[in-house]
Parts: sequence; C-alpha cells; structure tokens
Amino acid sequence: MARDYYEVLGVSRNASADEIQQAFRKLARRHHPDINRDPAAEERFKEINEAYQVLSDPKTRARYDRFGPDFRQIPEDYDERVAAGAGFGGGRGGRVRWSTGGAPGGGGARVWTGGEGFEGAGINIEDLFSGMFGGRGAPGPMPGADQEAELRLTVEEAHRGGKRRVPLGGPDHPRTYEVNIPPGVVDGQRVRLAGQGGQGTGDGPAGDLYLRVKILPHKRYRLSGRDIHVDLPVAPWEAALGATVPLTTPSGTAKVTVPPGSSSGRQLRLRGEGMPNPKGTPGDLYAHIRIVVPPSPTPREKELLEELAAVSTFDPRRH
Repeated sequence: MARDYYEVLGVSRNASADEIQQAFRKLARRHHPDINRDPAAEERFKEINEAYQVLSDPKTRARYDRFGPDFRQIPEDYDERVAAGAGFGGGRGGRVRWSTGGAPGGGGARVWTGGEGFEGAGINIEDLFSGMFGGRGAPGPMPGADQEAELRLTVEEAHRGGKRRVPLGGPDHPRTYEVNIPPGVVDGQRVRLAGQGGQGTGDGPAGDLYLRVKILPHKRYRLSGRDIHVDLPVAPWEAALGATVPLTTPSGTAKVTVPPGSSSGRQLRLRGEGMPNPKGTPGDLYAHIRIVVPPSPTPREKELLEELAAVSTFDPRRH
C-alpha cells in the first residue's frame, strides 16, 4: 500500500496550501540526493516530490481526498457515469460507498459496495476500469517539483554579475549550469533557471531550479542590504591636513577626499557606489576613516612628531 501523502509531508488533512509548500521545501532540502548521501535519500525524495505534486494542485488533491491512492484510476467523468449508469450495467442513482477490503484478490482495492442498478455487491473497481486504462491505469501528466540550491558568490562577483558556470550535484549526478547572474544580487536573492528542476511525469513539464544567493564574508567589505562599508586607512597628517586618497571598491579604484581635521570613525559617503540595482536605486559606499600611524618611524619622522608634541596644545581626551 502506498503511504498516505499527508503522512509523507507530515501535515494534517486540512493543511493549507502554504503549509503544504513549506513542508515540501523543508523535506526536499533535507532529503535531496545532492545533499543527503544516505542511499535511501533518493527514493525518499521521490516520495516527497510525488506527494507534493498531488497535494499542491487543488483539483488533484480533491480527487485524492475522495478516492485515495487509486484516484488516478477513476475517470474524470465518474460522477456523470454513476448518475447516468453509463458503462455500469444500466443502473441509475445510488450512493458510492468505498471499502478497502473484501475485494477479489484481497488487499486494498477499491470496491463498490452499493447503488441501485448494480447486480450484486463487491465489484472490483480496478477490474471495472481496467479496459479503459489498459490494466492498472496510467497517471496523467504531472509537472515536476521546483528545486533549490545555494549559489555562493564573493562580494565582487555579486557586484558585477555576469555569466558563470555553476557545478551542482554529487559525484553520482554531476551537472554544470550556465547561470546569468544579474549585477547587484544580494544575500538571499534567488536566481531562477526555468525548466531545470525536477522532472515531470508523463508529458508534464519540468519544474524550475532556484539558486539562492549566499554572499561570502569578505576581509574588506561589509554589506548592509545594497550598501557597502569599508575601512579607509589614512596617515595622521592626511587626517589632520586633509587629502585626496585612493580607495579600492568592488567596481575599481575611487578617489576619496578626506576633509581636514578628520578623526578615526568618520564616515564618508560615496553615493551610488554600493551594490547596483537594475530595478531601482543602487546602494551607497561608506568609507570609515581609520588613522594609521607609522609602525617604525624614521629618525626624521620621529623628530617631527616630537616637535609637534612639544608645540601642540591639542588634548584628544578633551574632545
């Protein structure tokens, strides 16, 4: 006997469409054969996928709720046939009552147990419809499930976008995808590969593959949405007197003007120099001044610093 589809997904029979989808995504990620190396994971994944395909479609779910695992063997115009008696011995009316036992051959076959116009009870529905479906019946076309995988990018790769070859799958199912990454993708954004998900059954179309972007930590750049934060090292005299200094950004080298009298922690904003946004306003880049002193001053530098210390009345602890 096939497992109950609600049991497979771990949801109740009155679960909402959102609850079914959430349960499927959680289980699919856990049991996907590219992630789970358990030999039984692939069969478990197929079972999860089949349950989702049935329960995610309202019409298919309604038929499953009504007829159970054998719903594919029941013709679409079943109610009309029962009402008209067409193909069932000429009887009309009657109510359908199903039993999971007592059928010829035993097991869980669906059995007609009542209804006006039928000669005798206990008609095996599988036998009744075998001529229509050529045996046990063939399920109709069903679309494949959407799938999801992680796409890891550096800040620079996410900033510039472009084409990239992405290998996915384990050693038993290696596959490489040509992915067109939009410039300025952010952490958590999904890139859709149409028709690259789970295979459909029959003539059903394949599902889609979604690559969820994961931007890797960077030694220089810190992201906040589309804004980029970066430290700007400056010498004490550049901070005191002001200067124009170079700053490396994901898009190249920019010139930054340091105002005179700048202290560590001062934030300089470069408008529009953050992550691009093809559909809106790009982010900004924020340069945080960090004053760096010479680790080993030359004799002349030391002499000048001592002279400055002698003549200056500045006390940083009072500011």
